Amino acid sequence: MTTRPEAGELDPLSTYPHEYAVDGAVHLNGNSLGAPRHSLVGELDRLVSEQWARRQVQGWFQDGWLDLPRTVGDKLAVLLGAAPGQVLVAGETTSTTLFNVIVAACRLRADRPVLLIEAESFPTDLYIAESVARLLDRRLVVASRADFDTHLREHGTRVAAAVASPVDFRTGERRDIGATTALCHDVGAVSVWDLSHAAGVLPVELDANEVDLAIGCGYKYLGGGPGAPAFTYVPARHQPTVDFPLSGWHGHARPFAMTPTFEPADGIDRARTGTPPVLSLVGLSHALDPLVEVGIEALYQRSRELGELFLDHLGETRPDLLKQLASPRDPHHRGGHLALRIANADKVEHDLAAHGIHVDSRPPDLIRFAFAPLYVTADQVRRAVDSLCHVVQTMH
Repeated sequence: MTTRPEAGELDPLSTYPHEYAVDGAVHLNGNSLGAPRHSLVGELDRLVSEQWARRQVQGWFQDGWLDLPRTVGDKLAVLLGAAPGQVLVAGETTSTTLFNVIVAACRLRADRPVLLIEAESFPTDLYIAESVARLLDRRLVVASRADFDTHLREHGTRVAAAVASPVDFRTGERRDIGATTALCHDVGAVSVWDLSHAAGVLPVELDANEVDLAIGCGYKYLGGGPGAPAFTYVPARHQPTVDFPLSGWHGHARPFAMTPTFEPADGIDRARTGTPPVLSLVGLSHALDPLVEVGIEALYQRSRELGELFLDHLGETRPDLLKQLASPRDPHHRGGHLALRIANADKVEHDLAAHGIHVDSRPPDLIRFAFAPLYVTADQVRRAVDSLCHVVQTMH
């Protein structure tokens, strides 16, 4: 039986919510932000006052700014189940990073004509995949979640790259990274994973699952802030041959030689592009510290407990709403969020916000509740359920 989280001194995670600036609200919104830690202001002030203002351009060399894409990547790798030197935070957007990786994946299988992607993917993934297919003259196959693996089994020898996510962004339903990656390898396709809805809340074990390439955003459960830079995972076995289309000067083997032709750097550094955004990287690094301290298994357990508490309390209060669950009931088959089907979802979202409960809706009728493990508490979950029941009741 799952143990429900309660406030108290015996709870090893009970002190963490106090570190976050939530302004009395309940943050269950799984969109682009996580709550910042109170100490972020001091961390950024130290960067500006003690490094940038004092040393200015020398900060690149004296304060390790040039190394941030790797050092932050190595910190994140601990949460992703990756060895050092295989995760890089180049400083690009999630969309740019995904484009870079999908093109590189197709180049690894240049003789194959098909790019495969899940129909239920986040819209950006679909848009980028369609653009890459046009650019490289590949045939884009958009397969439903149920047909994705079937297509790999039956037509996989024509697939260059298969793009999927371990967590459905609408319902939170999980896909088995290991099984799908193994299937890709059976047919010689390159597996590409978008970890944006999994990183920081779900064990993905990239090395153990022998994932080929992966990307993810720096916000959501990682809490890196608005527009936090994305990350790229390239295992050591692919680093000598991976060929990224965005060959910026920081990805050069000798960036300060200023040569007219591109020579890719050794290792993960070849995934670098332009000058890294230091402020954003420091913000992301600061957000990662408590996540790494707690560890991904404990983070996943807490998020799962909070989700179960939400459903238990909903079942006790409004069992009719529990029947509208659009997510798997088994918590082991969900990621860090769940969704209910409720009419006028956008109005419910708006009315909950007026009660200090931040959620997000997805058309046509989904409301998502995301359970960030370090700043969402059991009391907040109960408050969210009670507010949801009240809002729905007043609409009828």
